[in-house]
Amino acid sequence: MSRIGRQPITVPEKVSMEIGKNNLITIKGPKGELKEQIHKDIKVEQKDGQLFVIRPTDNKMHRSLHGLSRALLNNMVTGVTQGFEKKLQVVGVGYKCEKKGKTLVLNVGYSHPIEMADPDGIETAVAGNEITVKGINKSDVGNYAAKIREQRPPEPYKGKGIRYQDERIIRKEGKAGKK
Repeated sequence: MSRIGRQPITVPEKVSMEIGKNNLITIKGPKGELKEQIHKDIKVEQKDGQLFVIRPTDNKMHRSLHGLSRALLNNMVTGVTQGFEKKLQVVGVGYKCEKKGKTLVLNVGYSHPIEMADPDGIETAVAGNEITVKGINKSDVGNYAAKIREQRPPEPYKGKGIRYQDERIIRKEGKAGKK
């Protein structure tokens, strides 16, 4: 049995959940509303303020969908109650970032500034050379943070670029001189 899929999901009182037809799960909370289509074979039950994800058989597909469905639902509950955030750092001489309305402006060594508009449901904040990406959908937050990092990934020689706050860059030694 899936270790993750077996665990119940505790749903706080301020969160409401609705199971629609074709296993369309809608979760509403103080931060917003999320919808997710769960596979038709997986069954979701709500009892005593907890969600249970049940799989019909032990075949390989159902086992993999069991843990996945539970993780997706848990992320939805966490998102509508607390939200998710990722922090990025802009490292490099002359590299800077700023926020203009709903647009993130990056000056990261190119001849032109890069302007990125915040997608719906995602909010960015800039403090110094640190960018914070916030939202209620975990995958959207991660994807947008990856798009920002993609504009200038960290390079291994000097470590310049845009990196996640907890990312460790493995540095390379420069070109060896003659002896």
